[in-house]
Parts: sequence; C-alpha cells; structure tokens
Amino acid sequence: MPIILLIILILVILLVVLGIRFQRKRTREKLQAAAFNPAWVLILQNNLALYSSLPDTLKHKLHGLINAFLYEKTFSGFNGLEINDEIRVTIAAQACMLLLNRDDDFYPSLKNIFVYPGAFKSMQTRSDGMVNTVEETVRIGESWQLGQVVLSWQHSMQGAMNSADGQNVVYHEFAHQLDHADGAIDGTPVLDSAENYASWSKVFSEEYTRLRDKIAANKKTLIDDYGAVSEGEFFAVVTELFFERPVLLEKEHPELYEELRKFYRLNPVEWF
Repeated sequence: MPIILLIILILVILLVVLGIRFQRKRTREKLQAAAFNPAWVLILQNNLALYSSLPDTLKHKLHGLINAFLYEKTFSGFNGLEINDEIRVTIAAQACMLLLNRDDDFYPSLKNIFVYPGAFKSMQTRSDGMVNTVEETVRIGESWQLGQVVLSWQHSMQGAMNSADGQNVVYHEFAHQLDHADGAIDGTPVLDSAENYASWSKVFSEEYTRLRDKIAANKKTLIDDYGAVSEGEFFAVVTELFFERPVLLEKEHPELYEELRKFYRLNPVEWF
C-alpha cells in the first residue's frame, strides 16, 4: 500500500475514534444533566442507607452518574432473577459512589453486570507450585477482566442497606474494576502523578504488611482478613471501609485514609 494511502487510512481511523469519543462524551453530559426519575429517588431513599448522609450537591451528581451508567451498562439476571429498576438502580448507585468526584470513564472496559438471586457457584483455579487445581467455590461477587461483574442481589442489597458494617460487595467488585484500569489488579489503580504513585506505594505496602503480620499474630484488625489475600484484595477491602467506616479508618489508619481520600477525591468523614 502506498505510504500516502496508509497515512490517509490512519487519519480516517483516528477521526472515527475521536468522533465516537466525542459523541459518547456529549451523550454522557446530556444524561448527567437530565432529570432524575422520582421513582428512582425513592429506591435510593429506601435501599441506600448512605444516600441520606450525602450533601445535596453529591446527591445531584450521583443522580447524573446513575443515568449515564444505566444507559451504558447491560444487566442480566440468572437463576430465575428478573432484572427490574430496583436492582439496576441499587447496584448502579453503589458503583457510581466510587466515581462521585472522579473524572473517570465510567468503567470503560465494563459491559455486562450479571446478577444472581443470592450466592452463586464459581470455578476457581488454585495454583500450588506447578500444579493447578480447579475448585468449585461459593461466591457473592466477582470482577472479571473481560468486561463483566457478577453479583449476588441479596448481598448487594444487604450492603446498600447497612452502611456501617464495613462490608459492601458492590464497592469491593467495582474497586477491582478501577484497579484493573491499567491492565492489572495489583492494588494500584491509575494515579495522577509520579509523586502520588510513590506515596501510594509506600503507604499501601506498609499497611498491607502490617495487616498480614497482625493476622499471623492473631491480633484483632479493623481491616478484614480477606484484605491480606493479595494487594488487589487489600485495595478493595479498604475501599469498603473508606465509604462505610471512614471515621474509624481515619482514626486507626490516617495515612491510608489520606491516600484513599486523594484517590476518590472525597472525604466521607464529613458525611457522618
């Protein structure tokens, strides 16, 4: 192919991509500025305990994010579960809590949200040296790198209605989606600067090691033991605490809280 035709082809592709991105941005802006369904407000008031604590400006922003999120993502029910607005809005609201003050691209790799009535069975591969074993486990949530999140509706609802126990499966799985934005679930999402990466790495590494040491010594911890499984799980677990038990997290782990505050650009302590 002559070089001139190749250049023209590349320019055409770039123009198409830019056009798609521009149109998507325009659509999102319209949806975020659109009126929010009053019936959905009732769902948030009834199901999302944290909603009543949000400042009005953040409630309005949450409404717009939910509008755009529900337009872009597809929900599918399994094991007889029929998807309705209550399920979609309750899950979307929790997913969008993580985006409230972030200029993120609405979990760009995420396309589908699969919802089961309750806990579901999943095949997991466990590696032991050179031997890989496939085991059937019972799960309440999974975040896949292929554009899918799987959730238990029972536990998604429980997490929404109880905003003080530090456990929320939707926050957890969507924290994994943020973590995976750079291609790896390693406990370090995309940050703004080299300085932020250095600070994040230092604090999270120290806190992760401290958690593992406390668990080994059978000491009580605010951070759930599951956070010691890996750096990726640690980030997801402390995200749950950040939104649900921020006062305690800031008191017991001030440096960790500050890193999360900078990342999410929120200060949930102010809401309580």
